[in-house]
Amino acid sequence: MSTALALPLEETIKTRSSVRTYSRESIEQGTKEQIQWFIGTLGNPFSAEVHFKLLQTEQAANARKLGTYGVIKGAKDYIGASVTNGALALEALGYEFEHLVLYATSLGLGTCWMGGTFNRSEFAKAMDVREGQLFPVISPIGYAAGKRRLTENIVRKVAKSDQRMPWETLFFRESFNNPLTPAEAGDYAYPLEMTRLAPSASNKQPWRIIRDADGQTYHFYEYKARGYSDALGYDIQKVDLGIAACHFQLAAEDKNLPGAFRVLPLPLTNPPEHLHYLFSWTPC
Repeated sequence: MSTALALPLEETIKTRSSVRTYSRESIEQGTKEQIQWFIGTLGNPFSAEVHFKLLQTEQAANARKLGTYGVIKGAKDYIGASVTNGALALEALGYEFEHLVLYATSLGLGTCWMGGTFNRSEFAKAMDVREGQLFPVISPIGYAAGKRRLTENIVRKVAKSDQRMPWETLFFRESFNNPLTPAEAGDYAYPLEMTRLAPSASNKQPWRIIRDADGQTYHFYEYKARGYSDALGYDIQKVDLGIAACHFQLAAEDKNLPGAFRVLPLPLTNPPEHLHYLFSWTPC
């Protein structure tokens, strides 16, 4: 798996934002080739195979039916991803897709995670999604227009796109009754802060991370929002957990903190009812 971003990781993460209005300028062929190359390098720690496709809507057979209900304006190109349904499949897709989004950001391209505001059936046809595969998200990709539309400003305000939860809501030590501070996190303050800045559906930030008593193992839990994913038929927040894992691992590698994600026996015997364990970062 390549981490070859064209900008430093922290700068890339802080530069990335959801772009909903695009210029009509086409992406250069050389840049598209870079994107295709990077897709070929992608991997994830969850042993699921993720399939990507770069779709030019003007060339698609069903171009007139491809739409985003007015949320996206001016985009010619989209990236979609699918994955065979299974354990940690959505997390794997979120991990790889966010790595690709960060790479695109480092090349000066705009993107926007979309999970519910696109014509899923028509995009699925264009993406050649097969039976048994999940197709949860797409993203436009291109050059941002110079000025945001009123619609975009409203969407950003409703989604609270520029806000992030504080440390004491997201990160804990040994018990969910004990918030973890940056000072207590030590070397891991940077990976945790980069995780705090990660995007998520409706900016819900459903990850809760608890540090083990050993001071180096971090357990990732999902804070399940009741009823949030019911209409989709799958848990879209698991994609968000994959995004968070991507930020954590890339930031750990950026600071030369060796480790890997693994599924461990349930770290806590009695976690709060709304929290569900998914995986852990363990030092190597």
